[in-house]
Amino acid sequence: MNAKEIIQIFYENGNEELAEPMAKYMRNRFEFLGIKSPKRKEISKEFIKEAKKTKRIDWGFVEKLWTLTEREFQYLACDYLRAMKKFLVEEDLEKLKDLVITKSWWDTVDSLDQTIGSINFPSDYIDEEMLKWSEDENFWLRRVAINHQRPRKDKTNTILLEKILKNNLNQTEFFINKAMGWALREYSKTDSKWVSDFILENKEGLSNLTIREASKYLD
Repeated sequence: MNAKEIIQIFYENGNEELAEPMAKYMRNRFEFLGIKSPKRKEISKEFIKEAKKTKRIDWGFVEKLWTLTEREFQYLACDYLRAMKKFLVEEDLEKLKDLVITKSWWDTVDSLDQTIGSINFPSDYIDEEMLKWSEDENFWLRRVAINHQRPRKDKTNTILLEKILKNNLNQTEFFINKAMGWALREYSKTDSKWVSDFILENKEGLSNLTIREASKYLD
């Protein structure tokens, strides 16, 4: 199955009855084919399995998917990149950055963040870039920087996490305050004292939303 064929299969599996509520859930920012996540993963499973055998990222395919109107194609691109993440290299970060800032919304951004965080881990270059992103005027890039370490548990670089979070204190942007809460909440499962201390030391700069999310698993 090639790229052209998987795109055609997606079109053939569209469901107009599902497309409308799916678009509504995303505030009608995007058009949808009407393919829900389980179905999407089912029909793309064989394609992704074959793609992994190539051991290289087909950026032409990814970029093509990002230009298509229906949102499921961006989801397919995210699924593909997640499956192929061990083949990503540091030079791919700029391409991933373009995806983050194009057709941006939480659905794709929150899929790309951990893929980005996995590149050549541990990587001083990625750490430095995430620190830069944490101060970018584009809040979606800041959201990626905040959340890119979420699955790392005891491998979390807390020095980097602290710097990134402090770069985003005193925010009014919902998507940033929510992301900060998620990042802290996730790390609290590994080191609750670190998170408690961070909240205490930076309470004046943290939103109520961030504190509420971060404190979910704290005593």
